[in-house]
Amino acid sequence: MNVFCLYISTFRVFNWDDFTSSALGVFAFLFCAVLGTVVITSLAFFVVDISQTKDSVRRNFPVLGRFRGLFSHLGEFFRQYFFAQDREEMPFNRAERDWIYTVSKTGSETVPFGSTRNLTQGAVIFANGMFPKMEGEHELHVPKLIGADAEHPYQPGSFFNISAMSYGSLSKPAIQALSYGAAMGECWLNTGEGGVSPYHLEGGCDLVYQLGTAKFGACNADGTLNADKLREICTNPNIKMIELKLSQGAKPGKGGILPAAKVTAEIAKIRGIPEGEAAISPNRHVEAADAEELLDLIASVRKISGRPTGIKMVIGDLSKLDEFIAAITKRGAQSAPDFVTLDGGDGGTGAAPMPLIDNMGLTIRESLPATVDALVAAGLRERIRIIATGKLITPAEVAWAFCAGADFVSSARGFMFALGCIQAMKCNTNTCPTGITTHNQRLQRGLNPENKAERVRKFIKTMCYEVSMIAHSCGVDHPNQLTRDHALIVNASGRSQPLTAIWPNIETPK
Repeated sequence: MNVFCLYISTFRVFNWDDFTSSALGVFAFLFCAVLGTVVITSLAFFVVDISQTKDSVRRNFPVLGRFRGLFSHLGEFFRQYFFAQDREEMPFNRAERDWIYTVSKTGSETVPFGSTRNLTQGAVIFANGMFPKMEGEHELHVPKLIGADAEHPYQPGSFFNISAMSYGSLSKPAIQALSYGAAMGECWLNTGEGGVSPYHLEGGCDLVYQLGTAKFGACNADGTLNADKLREICTNPNIKMIELKLSQGAKPGKGGILPAAKVTAEIAKIRGIPEGEAAISPNRHVEAADAEELLDLIASVRKISGRPTGIKMVIGDLSKLDEFIAAITKRGAQSAPDFVTLDGGDGGTGAAPMPLIDNMGLTIRESLPATVDALVAAGLRERIRIIATGKLITPAEVAWAFCAGADFVSSARGFMFALGCIQAMKCNTNTCPTGITTHNQRLQRGLNPENKAERVRKFIKTMCYEVSMIAHSCGVDHPNQLTRDHALIVNASGRSQPLTAIWPNIETPK
């Protein structure tokens, strides 16, 4: 009763009308303040827009014209999440990304109902065998040996591996996750052209040291190879092969580009370049102006390192490939690179000019079978291993590459998706929201190397399992036994034809 009386007396003391009037007054004041700010700001923008001469839309439609830029910026996000169909987006669609997200988290998965893939012109399907072997009857697959004549030949543990991604292009935790994940998945990790960083070595995986045209980590002041630095790097037993990068898919004919915002003090030290300045690699190796000089460089690197040595390139003019093979034939098979990594002209990167991304170099669909045929015709196919890369991120695409003649397949962006990449298209701005391609430590906090390393491992194992499953369904024991007869290409009429109808198998000259 006493509490009730206290409540009544308190209510009488409190003047509700005064409170209501006061609250409405505050609200009215805030509303007027906000409205006034909007009006004044709009008038200011109106004056600025109608006075400037750089943007015609803003000049003709002051204030309103500003929304065009905003909507254009937001459009890419709305299309990705709300409007684009599962198989519509470029460069990788939602179905491809979701498959990698799922398998990197849970391993191989099944899907319900039926395929959503449109089997139109150019689509690849596989010819299943009528009497495939039972489980347990398949021959054990051992990936092919690389560089049998090198001082330290390399026996890879996996036919599917991690393609070139440098520390600089990718962040510290991203490289750490790839290093540990590659070790657990028993595949190799290509360092990319930024040199061998401590984070590539941290996980103890097999490494392919990529020597780009700037030779970061092993160069002299004039851009030539520093033999002593290369020899010192190769004392590390984790360095299994050396890859001389001539060109990459996103920018054939132009060297690598690392924007200035991503050249930190540590990256500058590893690469041997000034901090805070863009790292622009030369268009080619200064020692290799023609096929003969390139063979000299390959021989020199192989001798200094003791490792199998190969080249990475994008094929453009097939006649230049013929000239290179002719130079090898003239010197003898021992002068050949131990492997050739073929990148497609539609490959990716962290930063490249759009004209080169869109219009330069043959895609892997054309360059891979053409290169294989050229090597077969010259009698060099067994001497040179072929590594295919460039947008091969699903089991079907990887299996196609084996049908076309590849010995190994490597992927970069497939593993970026395994790390959690959402295709935000911010790789070159140092603002990657997932922490993969940024050196902003706040954004890197979202990327846990231990968790992501396990996702990398699952992606490797799932890819190997599902590509092998395709091979088994075709009636062979492992992917290296797939042939062009196993891949069927859908033509314009809707009928399929074997890959051999487009790229006939040719016999090795005797």
